[in-house]
Order: sequence, then C-alpha cells, then structure tokens
Amino acid sequence: MKINWKKWLGEYGLFILVSILLISGWEWIVRKGLVPPFILPSPSAIWRSLIENRQLLLQEHLPATLLEVLIGFAISLAGGLLLGAGMHFSRALEKILYPFLVISQTIPLIAISPIFIMWFGYSIWSKIAVTILIAIFPIVVSTYDGLKSGGTEYRDLLLTMGANRWAIFKKIQVPMALPAILSGLKMAAVYCVVGATIGEWLGASVGLGYFSRRMSGNLQADAVFAAIFLLSLLGIVLFLLISFIEKQLLKNKIRNLRG
Repeated sequence: MKINWKKWLGEYGLFILVSILLISGWEWIVRKGLVPPFILPSPSAIWRSLIENRQLLLQEHLPATLLEVLIGFAISLAGGLLLGAGMHFSRALEKILYPFLVISQTIPLIAISPIFIMWFGYSIWSKIAVTILIAIFPIVVSTYDGLKSGGTEYRDLLLTMGANRWAIFKKIQVPMALPAILSGLKMAAVYCVVGATIGEWLGASVGLGYFSRRMSGNLQADAVFAAIFLLSLLGIVLFLLISFIEKQLLKNKIRNLRG
C-alpha cells in the first residue's frame, strides 16, 4: 500500500510538530531542575528505563495486559452487539436493561474492583470483568442508537413493499448503523486498556498496571512512565486498527451501493 506522504503530513504534520516542541520543552524543564525528576522524569530518562526494562515489559507484562484487553474486548463486542440488537427489537428489554447499563457506569471502578477480586480471585478473570464493565457500555449504546436512528425512509419504503422486520434489519438498519457501531468499538478498545490497567493496579502479579504500581512504590518514576507509555501505545494501536477496519468496511459499503 503506497503512502501519500504529502496528504499524511498535511493531516498530521501540525500534531507531530507540536509534539516535538512539547517533548523538547519537557526535557529542558527537567534538565534545568525546574521539576524534580522523581516527580516528572525527562523523556530521555523514560526512554532509558524502557530500554533497560524492555525484556520484562515486552515479554512478560505487555503480553499479560494485551491478553486481558483482547479477551475483554471480544466478550464486550459479542455481548454489546447482542444487547444492543435485543434492545432494538424489544421495547421491554430496553426498559429493563438501559437503566442497569447507566447505573453500571456510575459505579467507581476503584470501588467495585475488590468485589471482582473476591469473586474471581487474582486470576485473569477479575481483570477481564473490570474491562467488560467499562467497555460494554459504549458498544451497547452505539449499537442501539445506530439501529434506532438509521434508515427511517428506506424502512418505510420496504414496509410498503411487504418486507418483514428481519429483512429490514439486515438490509437497511445494520448497514446504516455501521458507522455508529464502529465509533463505539473505537471507544471500547481504548476503555479496555483502562479497565485492564485498573484491574491490575488493584490486584495482580503481572501486567503493565501491576508493574507501574510496583515501580511507583519504589519511587521509580521513569519506570512508571515507561509502563504508561506502553499502555498509551497499546490503546493507540487498537484504536488505529479499528479505524482501519472501519475505513475498509465503509469503503466496501459505498462500493456495494454504487454497484
């Protein structure tokens, strides 16, 4: 795939420039002693810590966090799509589930994570439970809202032509709801990283969240920021991956409509 560098720089050049300026200013502030390095380490110190701990971070802690994120996202995806579609088809189910979904997002994760630890122990499933709790909400809501608002005119047209509800759902509502659903998936992918990190922070023996908590206790701020950098990078990669899938699906959708 050929990259249009001119277009790419036009879209992201300003962001890259500002990022370079911010990182340079950050490095200068710490080197001048304006901020203690144990509070805010310099970017160069974070990079050195990342290199020094690369084997531990990349071979042990990152794979553990990634596994929690992927499992949590997969379960949230399946459950969120089913719940969103179910709420779309059943008004009674919507009235029952929607308040519980909203309530679930008002519960502080710090408060409920110990409960998951009591239920599942310090296994991977306590972290996955936290991940699902935070990630399933945007998928359900985006699926339900997308199905509810999409293709009213086309739906009415198919109804006059004798189409049943399943045909309307498959041919009109799902394609029209696709952009909203994919937006929810992008949000959920980032939330999965947050949920897994919180779960590891409160109770784990491996993972980037556990590593950052242990390094924080040892006052190794550079190692903490190295773990945070990897967590941020993981969230960005997942977001970009779903964005790429979104572009391909929408491109195929436009191609099918033209065909």
